[in-house]
Amino acid sequence: MPKITPFLWFNDSAEEAANFYTSVFKNSRITSTTRYTKAGPGPEGSVMTVAFELDGDKFTALNGGPHFKFTEAISFVINCEDQEEVDYFWSKLTADGGSEGQCGWLKDKFGVSWQVVPAGLMRVLSTAPKERMPAVMSALMKMKKIEVPELEAAAEGR
Repeated sequence: MPKITPFLWFNDSAEEAANFYTSVFKNSRITSTTRYTKAGPGPEGSVMTVAFELDGDKFTALNGGPHFKFTEAISFVINCEDQEEVDYFWSKLTADGGSEGQCGWLKDKFGVSWQVVPAGLMRVLSTAPKERMPAVMSALMKMKKIEVPELEAAAEGR
């Protein structure tokens, strides 16, 4: 079965982005780098693509120029075991120019969208009493980084 590899288009920061992502995610590494030749279209010797793995998932970053930008139409979901993991990824990915979005969404400093989702979110959403769901959803919609203890409090009427 063929494997699907996300291919990320950067203006000229593919190598910087790959280095950043491999520093954030454990068990990650750069697997190869290709460079433009005199045939172009980039400057000869400059980075064309960087292949990398984030905890076993393969990605490729391309320095393709300013033609395309990232949008929220595509995002990467990080399923976190606990609040500590949420806090870690949230702080790392919003650092140095990243921005917080609503309900666990953020953009990193390169403009790539991520969803940082704690395992406890689905537990709260699936077990909260029906009459408490409006309070849970109201609490969730006010959050940037998802805080499970606050959702649990809303589900319990605290």
